Amino acid sequence: MLKINDLCKTYGRQTLLENISFNINPGEKIGLVGRNGHGKTTLFRLILGWEEPDSGEITIPSRYTVGYLKQHINFTTKTVLEEGCLGLSPERADESWKVEKVLAGLGFSPADMKRHPDEFSGGFQVRLNLAKALVSEPDLLLLDEPTNYLDITSISWLTRFLRQWKGELMLITHDRGFMDGIITHTVGIHRRKIRKVAGSTEKLYQQLLKEEEIYEKTRLNNEKKRRETEAFINRFRAKARLSSMVQSRVKALARQVEMSKLETLEDLDFRFRSASFPSKTMMEIRNISFAYEEDSPRLINNFSLIVGKADRIAVIGKNGKGKSTLLRLLAGELTPLQGTIRQHSLLKIGYFGQTNVNRLDPDKTVLEEITASHPDCTPQQARNISGNLMFESDMALKKISVLSGGERSRVSLGKLLVAPAHMLLLDEPTNHLDMESSEALMEAIKAFAGTVIFVTHNETYLHNLANRLIVFDRGCIRLFEGCYQDFLDEVGWEDDRLYSELNEQRPVSEADSYNLRKALKKEKAEIIQRRSETLRPMEMDIACLEKSITGLEEEMSRNNSALVHASMVGDAPTIAALSKRNSHIEPELKALYDRLCSLQESYESKLGNFERELAMLAD
Repeated sequence: MLKINDLCKTYGRQTLLENISFNINPGEKIGLVGRNGHGKTTLFRLILGWEEPDSGEITIPSRYTVGYLKQHINFTTKTVLEEGCLGLSPERADESWKVEKVLAGLGFSPADMKRHPDEFSGGFQVRLNLAKALVSEPDLLLLDEPTNYLDITSISWLTRFLRQWKGELMLITHDRGFMDGIITHTVGIHRRKIRKVAGSTEKLYQQLLKEEEIYEKTRLNNEKKRRETEAFINRFRAKARLSSMVQSRVKALARQVEMSKLETLEDLDFRFRSASFPSKTMMEIRNISFAYEEDSPRLINNFSLIVGKADRIAVIGKNGKGKSTLLRLLAGELTPLQGTIRQHSLLKIGYFGQTNVNRLDPDKTVLEEITASHPDCTPQQARNISGNLMFESDMALKKISVLSGGERSRVSLGKLLVAPAHMLLLDEPTNHLDMESSEALMEAIKAFAGTVIFVTHNETYLHNLANRLIVFDRGCIRLFEGCYQDFLDEVGWEDDRLYSELNEQRPVSEADSYNLRKALKKEKAEIIQRRSETLRPMEMDIACLEKSITGLEEEMSRNNSALVHASMVGDAPTIAALSKRNSHIEPELKALYDRLCSLQESYESKLGNFERELAMLAD
């Protein structure tokens, strides 16, 4: 058991961690959440011993090993497989087969195993470091944003792998769906303190919200009582017969602890500017093909698509298959070898590409970068956009060169907000964003009135946004008409043979594999059907209760306004009638709220049961 007791860490005037304490118990898989810059990575560095706390202690049992995902690239061997085997402990040095299967799960082909690590992109080099961390099998594994360089199939493999992890795990990620699919507990760094709960991130956030609501109500109530006490003291201080009561109130006031108002936590809050569009069709793509060299295999071959108004098209598939290339073709940065891309003459496109962050001028400030995005952008507009992106006051005057990766991503997104657009092309926009910012971006995409074509491996985005899919899989590109869940149910991803070998004790025939997939798909469909039959009536009841509550609250609000007017004109009959009606509304509202609370708890419990059933099938 790893114990953290009264830990404090300060950088200059900024306190990140203030007297935090919690334990990591055997077998716990912990999701570590908190805003960027609030101390998540710092806590990892303290556990690893890379930094020293200002006070407090971290107690690690003897012979307890801690592994981590290195972002630093430093390879010393000639092949990927040899480098991966460096992660094995000395007593398991001959178990290279484990390394092969982990590397395969992370997207390395059999031919890749013999290649030199320096031949790969930075993303695949980080994957190699991840493989070394996984095969080292430490008692505690620390993973900081492990999905940033993984494609959707590798993320699916890693999810299954970590669910089966026997030791302890601490995970930092912006992808809430990925985290909730793995963890047993959530630890939140919030206002320099720590909260730990058993269960999902949603449970923690709901608890924090409830605690802060109670705190604020208590603070306001205490302030009201303090003002009343002070008024009593000031009014009766000079009256001798009430002196004992006054002194009692003075002592009580001195004992009362004054509660500070909670500081406002800034959230990413913005909206993309959409423009009205006169046509149903924005873009026509006819039989396009593309390769970076004439004699190299084509990444895109004979692909066609008609893009309409308000489409939400997700581009999905493994890394290196052509997803970013397709967006660059649509943005006009590349020209197809054959075929045509015709866009409406009035179409305005906003493009966020993987290279956008690198194109920022390091010598410019945040304000200067945003202002330079469009000729019509005024300094005040740039200042407003900067504020919405959490660059307030002096923060907007920081140079790009000193910003973190997440801050630079926010600047690149901010540049899209300056001019109205009909279509957004977004290539992995959530990389380097924290969980709160990632969810704010998803809401902004939902609210955008135009078309969005986006590349992502984040399944939360896919389930919530996509109504059409461009799929790179099975060696080709194709269009799937439908949502992501339909794709999983009807098509699914190509079988991962090496993952099956890792987890199966005996060879599986093609017929057995097909029958197993068919049975699992049928069982999954039955669970989804039962979920719909159970939860749909409850959702309708909840909506009905919420509508009734809203109606009564609006009626009470109207009555209160009418009461004010009646009091001013001395209309006694109206006052009596409205007061009587309000006295009936209050118990009705209480009863409705009680029913809603009970029904909501039952709904969440049943929903959780169904999600666990589906998760067990995924295992």
